[in-house]
Amino acid sequence: MSDRLSDLHKLTGAYALDALDDLERARFERHLAACEDCRAEVGELRETAALLAETSATVPPPSLRDSVLAGISQVRPLPPEVPRPEESAGADRPARASRRRAWLPLLVAAALAVLVGTGAMIVQPWADDTPGRGSLTAAEQVLRADDAQEVFVDLGAAGRATVVRSKSVDRAVIVTEDMVAAPAGKAYELWFQTPTQDMVPAGMMPEGPDQTMVLEGPAAEAIAVGITVEPEGGSPAPTTKPIALFDLSEAT
Repeated sequence: MSDRLSDLHKLTGAYALDALDDLERARFERHLAACEDCRAEVGELRETAALLAETSATVPPPSLRDSVLAGISQVRPLPPEVPRPEESAGADRPARASRRRAWLPLLVAAALAVLVGTGAMIVQPWADDTPGRGSLTAAEQVLRADDAQEVFVDLGAAGRATVVRSKSVDRAVIVTEDMVAAPAGKAYELWFQTPTQDMVPAGMMPEGPDQTMVLEGPAAEAIAVGITVEPEGGSPAPTTKPIALFDLSEAT
């Protein structure tokens, strides 16, 4: 998975800018529910962004656009504060406060770049996307579910994939990264493995190395998810051994 998932505390700025993918956002929101420091940090970043949302103006002239874009290239985060020895026991909080200040000019610069580049005045990456608001996609409902379970498989040179299953939603999602294309005339097909070991078709994987796809059919009772290489259009039953098998009994 992405290296930046190794430290969820560092994702506050990207989250405030709506710059996370579905899986990263779901993981961060689960972390956010238990981390007071990150909630405060996200709140401050969104307050700053909200000030920009209140701004109204006409489409800016080209000269203003050039000036803002030139200024953005000069924006640099503030250097981190180095706590005094007597503060070392609580050094984590000053470090996060410094990181919070460092994100503020970048947040403003990014919003202005969008505003000036498009002439639009509604720039709201900080819009409220709290789960349960009725605007979540099917994939997001699974990824953000409280009982979401993840199984990651590294396919080596063929790429990486993660299956996320929510029993409460009764759906599963697969997220691929850098996955190589299927051979000519072939396609990847997804399967649910039932408690009786049957393989039930769960949809054809879209083309492209990075995909987020909701598997077709109920997922609560599945014990595994498999990927096979099949003829274009798919097969009613697997014709090859799975290139990946995600064991849901060991999901985290």
